[in-house]
Amino acid sequence: MLKDEMKAHLTETILPFWERLRDDAFGGYYGYVDKHLHVMPEAFKGCILNSRILWTFSTAAHMLKDDALRPYADHAYAFFTRFEDGENGGVYWSVTHDGRPLDTIKHTYCQAFAIYGLSAYYRLTGKAEALEKAVALYRLIESKCRDAGGYGEAFRADFSPESNEKLSENGVMAGRTMNTLLHVLEGYTELYRVWPDEGLRRCGEQALACFLQTIYNQKQHRLDVFFDTEFRPLLDMQSYGHDIEASWLLWDSVTALLPESDWLPYRNMCLDLANSVCQRAFTDHGLKNECVDGVNDELRVWWVQAETMLGFASAYALSRDGAWLDRLNTQWTAIQRLMVDKRPGGEWYWSVYENGELTERPMVEEWKCPYHNSRMCLKLMEAELPL
Repeated sequence: MLKDEMKAHLTETILPFWERLRDDAFGGYYGYVDKHLHVMPEAFKGCILNSRILWTFSTAAHMLKDDALRPYADHAYAFFTRFEDGENGGVYWSVTHDGRPLDTIKHTYCQAFAIYGLSAYYRLTGKAEALEKAVALYRLIESKCRDAGGYGEAFRADFSPESNEKLSENGVMAGRTMNTLLHVLEGYTELYRVWPDEGLRRCGEQALACFLQTIYNQKQHRLDVFFDTEFRPLLDMQSYGHDIEASWLLWDSVTALLPESDWLPYRNMCLDLANSVCQRAFTDHGLKNECVDGVNDELRVWWVQAETMLGFASAYALSRDGAWLDRLNTQWTAIQRLMVDKRPGGEWYWSVYENGELTERPMVEEWKCPYHNSRMCLKLMEAELPL
């Protein structure tokens, strides 16, 4: 059964890899492991990575009912204070290996992932302080990062505006991004499940409406990615990974935040996104990365492959079309062949070429984390699939 394979992969490969990266000298988890599995203990530590580790161990401990995992969640939570700005509020982008502020940018994306991790930790522990931190960050996003048009992206420590290099690419400088809004919505949905506040729900509802009415490019069957502050698209781009991730994440938020009478247009959008990436980018080697100006990036990237599993499972649940199950099996076979590191102590490679050749990307850094592939396992362990 697929769910048995997911549990085995989570508990025997993914979680043990990250457990070994706990930094007992300075707190938190080591921030960099190169492609040869060499740990760099003095590498900086990113808030996004720490928040995703916090979410992973909190959720795994909760779902698996495994008390042995809780200390790893506790360890990530204890280090979380190092990212907090006690004067201005919010969390910094990164700290040094020993916990001193390093990159003091306050990015909306970063605040959202802190909410995501803290909410999961509260669900595991019932610790009121964790919920208070998550709620404070939600209120900070709404008061400091939101403007009349939506959410700003990057800010200095005092929340004065800053340019958005961190979530811009391909030669554009984005005033707003699909990616940040998607993960604000994700964080808000996770928080709502443990703190069902009506104001929070309305914020999530507004984010969903923005996806449906503005970010979703119905003519091109994709989500546009980079925008100016007026939500004018800046690039002819389809991010296959974000589209397949959004195809299930948006639906997850819809079912948590909206009355069932409002679901249909979102269902149609989510299925359209899944069908689009499948037709344009899916092969026996997994899902391609992205397409810019009509040119495909053929790399297979770890997080894209994990989210493809969840997107295909969601498409099956929405359509009951058995073809999605065949694609799910094909995708899992490709992941095992191309992405899973078979070396002792390995986890998943960052990215590979279609022929299986490795890129130079590291095994761990501020973006390479356990959240995508652990969530793949955890969600599919719960999914109702005839596999």
